[in-house]
Amino acid sequence: MKSFIQKLVLIFVITGSGIAIAGSDNQRKSPDNAEVYIIAPEDGATVGKTFTVKFGLKGMGVAPAGVDKPDTGHHHLLIDGKSLPEAGVPMGDIVKHFGKGQTETELTLPEGQHTLQLILGDMNHIPHYPMVVSKKITITVE
Repeated sequence: MKSFIQKLVLIFVITGSGIAIAGSDNQRKSPDNAEVYIIAPEDGATVGKTFTVKFGLKGMGVAPAGVDKPDTGHHHLLIDGKSLPEAGVPMGDIVKHFGKGQTETELTLPEGQHTLQLILGDMNHIPHYPMVVSKKITITVE
Protein backbone atom coordinates (compact mmCIF):
# COMPACT_ATOMS: atom_id res chain seq x y z
CA MET A 1 0.00 0.00 0.00
CA LYS A 2 1.30 3.42 -0.89
CA SER A 3 2.04 5.76 1.95
CA PHE A 4 0.26 9.09 2.26
CA ILE A 5 3.41 10.92 1.22
CA GLN A 6 3.80 8.81 -1.92
CA LYS A 7 0.26 9.70 -2.96
CA LEU A 8 1.05 13.41 -2.59
CA VAL A 9 4.17 13.28 -4.72
CA LEU A 10 3.60 14.37 -8.30
CA ILE A 11 6.07 13.38 -10.96
CA PHE A 12 6.11 15.61 -14.01
CA VAL A 13 6.77 13.84 -17.25
CA ILE A 14 7.59 15.99 -20.23
CA THR A 15 6.32 14.43 -23.43
CA GLY A 16 7.11 15.43 -26.98
CA SER A 17 4.14 17.79 -27.12
CA GLY A 18 3.01 18.60 -23.62
CA ILE A 19 3.25 17.94 -19.92
CA ALA A 20 1.47 15.14 -18.09
CA ILE A 21 1.14 14.81 -14.33
CA ALA A 22 1.96 11.21 -13.62
CA GLY A 23 1.40 8.77 -10.84
CA SER A 24 -2.38 8.75 -10.76
CA ASP A 25 -3.72 5.41 -9.50
CA ASN A 26 -6.09 5.11 -12.47
CA GLN A 27 -3.44 5.55 -15.19
CA ARG A 28 -1.90 2.58 -16.98
CA LYS A 29 1.84 2.66 -17.64
CA SER A 30 2.85 2.90 -21.28
CA PRO A 31 5.91 1.05 -22.57
CA ASP A 32 9.06 3.17 -22.88
CA ASN A 33 9.13 2.74 -26.66
CA ALA A 34 5.45 3.61 -27.28
CA GLU A 35 4.86 6.09 -30.07
CA VAL A 36 1.69 7.30 -31.78
CA TYR A 37 1.83 9.35 -34.96
CA ILE A 38 -0.21 10.61 -37.89
CA ILE A 39 0.68 8.76 -41.10
CA ALA A 40 -1.46 10.98 -43.34
CA PRO A 41 -1.95 13.77 -44.04
CA GLU A 42 1.60 15.06 -43.65
CA ASP A 43 2.40 18.13 -41.58
CA GLY A 44 1.87 21.22 -43.75
CA ALA A 45 -0.35 19.41 -46.28
CA THR A 46 -3.21 21.06 -48.14
CA VAL A 47 -6.29 18.84 -48.26
CA GLY A 48 -9.83 18.97 -49.58
CA LYS A 49 -12.79 19.62 -47.27
CA THR A 50 -13.20 15.86 -46.74
CA PHE A 51 -10.00 13.86 -46.28
CA THR A 52 -8.62 10.72 -44.61
CA VAL A 53 -6.50 10.72 -41.47
CA LYS A 54 -4.41 7.56 -40.94
CA PHE A 55 -3.14 6.71 -37.46
CA GLY A 56 0.17 4.99 -36.67
CA LEU A 57 1.29 3.24 -33.46
CA LYS A 58 4.59 1.63 -32.45
CA GLY A 59 5.48 -0.25 -29.26
CA MET A 60 1.84 -0.92 -28.31
CA GLY A 61 -1.23 -2.56 -29.79
CA VAL A 62 -4.67 -1.24 -30.66
CA ALA A 63 -7.64 -2.66 -28.75
CA PRO A 64 -11.25 -1.44 -28.55
CA ALA A 65 -12.43 0.51 -25.53
CA GLY A 66 -13.35 -1.77 -22.66
CA VAL A 67 -10.83 -4.47 -23.62
CA ASP A 68 -8.41 -5.05 -20.73
CA LYS A 69 -5.20 -6.16 -22.44
CA PRO A 70 -1.69 -5.02 -21.39
CA ASP A 71 0.15 -2.47 -23.54
CA THR A 72 -2.87 -1.59 -25.68
CA GLY A 73 -5.10 1.40 -26.20
CA HIS A 74 -7.30 3.12 -28.72
CA HIS A 75 -6.94 6.37 -30.60
CA HIS A 76 -8.38 9.78 -29.80
CA LEU A 77 -7.94 12.72 -32.18
CA LEU A 78 -7.62 16.27 -30.92
CA ILE A 79 -8.76 18.71 -33.63
CA ASP A 80 -7.67 22.34 -33.19
CA GLY A 81 -6.88 21.64 -29.54
CA LYS A 82 -5.14 24.27 -27.48
CA SER A 83 -4.02 21.80 -24.79
CA LEU A 84 -3.90 18.09 -24.08
CA PRO A 85 -6.54 16.40 -21.90
CA GLU A 86 -5.85 16.26 -18.18
CA ALA A 87 -3.73 13.30 -17.06
CA GLY A 88 -5.63 10.59 -15.20
CA VAL A 89 -9.05 11.80 -16.35
CA PRO A 90 -11.15 10.17 -19.10
CA MET A 91 -11.03 12.09 -22.38
CA GLY A 92 -14.38 13.67 -23.14
CA ASP A 93 -15.79 16.07 -25.72
CA ILE A 94 -12.50 17.76 -26.59
CA VAL A 95 -11.39 14.75 -28.63
CA LYS A 96 -12.86 12.58 -31.38
CA HIS A 97 -13.04 9.05 -30.00
CA PHE A 98 -12.18 5.82 -31.88
CA GLY A 99 -13.23 3.21 -29.34
CA LYS A 100 -13.77 0.38 -31.82
CA GLY A 101 -10.04 0.23 -32.51
CA GLN A 102 -10.15 2.22 -35.75
CA THR A 103 -6.81 3.17 -37.29
CA GLU A 104 -8.11 5.79 -39.73
CA THR A 105 -11.05 8.13 -40.22
CA GLU A 106 -12.57 10.44 -42.77
CA LEU A 107 -12.90 14.05 -41.59
CA THR A 108 -14.77 17.01 -42.99
CA LEU A 109 -13.49 20.35 -41.75
CA PRO A 110 -14.21 23.94 -42.76
CA GLU A 111 -11.76 25.79 -45.00
CA GLY A 112 -8.72 27.21 -43.28
CA GLN A 113 -5.84 26.08 -41.12
CA HIS A 114 -6.33 23.30 -38.56
CA THR A 115 -4.21 21.24 -36.18
CA LEU A 116 -4.46 17.50 -35.55
CA GLN A 117 -2.92 15.48 -32.72
CA LEU A 118 -3.40 11.84 -31.66
CA ILE A 119 -3.61 10.70 -28.05
CA LEU A 120 -3.75 7.04 -27.05
CA GLY A 121 -6.31 6.17 -24.40
CA ASP A 122 -6.60 3.03 -22.31
CA MET A 123 -9.68 0.80 -22.04
CA ASN A 124 -11.38 3.55 -19.98
CA HIS A 125 -10.40 6.44 -22.32
CA ILE A 126 -7.74 7.65 -19.84
CA PRO A 127 -4.35 8.73 -21.27
CA HIS A 128 -1.50 6.39 -20.35
CA TYR A 129 1.43 7.34 -18.13
CA PRO A 130 3.51 8.78 -19.61
CA MET A 131 1.05 10.09 -22.19
CA VAL A 132 1.39 8.59 -25.65
CA VAL A 133 0.76 11.60 -27.92
CA SER A 134 1.72 12.44 -31.45
CA LYS A 135 3.42 15.52 -32.74
CA LYS A 136 0.78 18.18 -33.49
CA ILE A 137 0.50 18.70 -37.24
CA THR A 138 -0.95 21.65 -39.14
CA ILE A 139 -2.99 21.25 -42.30
CA THR A 140 -4.80 23.66 -44.61
CA VAL A 141 -8.29 22.77 -45.84
CA GLU A 142 -9.29 24.22 -49.23
